[in-house]
Amino acid sequence: NNEVGTIQPIAEIGRIAREHKVPFHTDAVQAGGVLSLDVEALNVDLMSLSAHKFYGPKGVGLLFARRGVPLLPMQTGGGHERNRRAGTENVPYAVGLATALRLAYDEAEETNARIARLRDRLVAGVLEKIPDSQLSGHATQRLANSASFLFRYVEGESILLNLDQLGVAASSGSACTSGSLEPSHVLMAMGFAHEVAHGSLRLTLGKGNTEQEIDYVIEVLPGIIEKLRRMSPLYNP
Repeated sequence: NNEVGTIQPIAEIGRIAREHKVPFHTDAVQAGGVLSLDVEALNVDLMSLSAHKFYGPKGVGLLFARRGVPLLPMQTGGGHERNRRAGTENVPYAVGLATALRLAYDEAEETNARIARLRDRLVAGVLEKIPDSQLSGHATQRLANSASFLFRYVEGESILLNLDQLGVAASSGSACTSGSLEPSHVLMAMGFAHEVAHGSLRLTLGKGNTEQEIDYVIEVLPGIIEKLRRMSPLYNP
C-alpha cells in the first residue's frame, strides 16, 4: 500500500482472480526496486510502475500487460505503443526507466537492508518518545522504506508545516490525494476513527538518508506534537 506501507498478498489475490477468470491489475509503483516483480509468481495480468520511485526520470512509467488482455487505447490518432497510446514515444525517458530499474535491483539487497535498519530506528524512536502514537499498517510485512504514524489530538497538516520549517520533508497521506482536507480513505477503511485518521504522518526513506537525519527527526518531532496538542481542545493530559 502506497500510504501505510503494508505489503499486500498479491499472489494470493491473483490466484483467486485467475480462478474466477477476472483480469487482475496491481499498482506496483512502490514495489519497484524493493520487492519482486515476477509477474508469473504474482499471478498478475497487468502491473504498473513509475520511474521516479526508483530514481529514474519523472514523468515516465511502464505497464506490463499479459498477452491477450484487452485494453482500450488511452489516446487515439496513431498506432504507437501497439495502438494503446498515440503520440511519439519518449525514448530517452524509457531508456532511463529501464536503466534505473536494472540498477535498483543490482543494489536492492544491500540498499533495502540498510534502509530497513533506518526505518526500524525511526519507528522505535518515535513510538518510544511520543505518547498516544502508533504505527499504521502491518508491523513487519511492510516496505523497507515506509513509516506511517498516527498521533492523537493533532492534525497531520499542522505536523507537516512544523516539520517543513525545520527542514524535514514529509506527508500526511498519499501524494495522489495531496490537497484533500478529508482524512485518508485508506485509514478510514482500516477502521480508524475520523479524528484519529486526521493525525497521520508518513515518512518515506531513501538511499541517501543517514542515521543523523533519522535521529534529527526523533529529536524534533516530540516537541512539535507536544506543542500542537497543547493547542488542541481535545487534548486533556
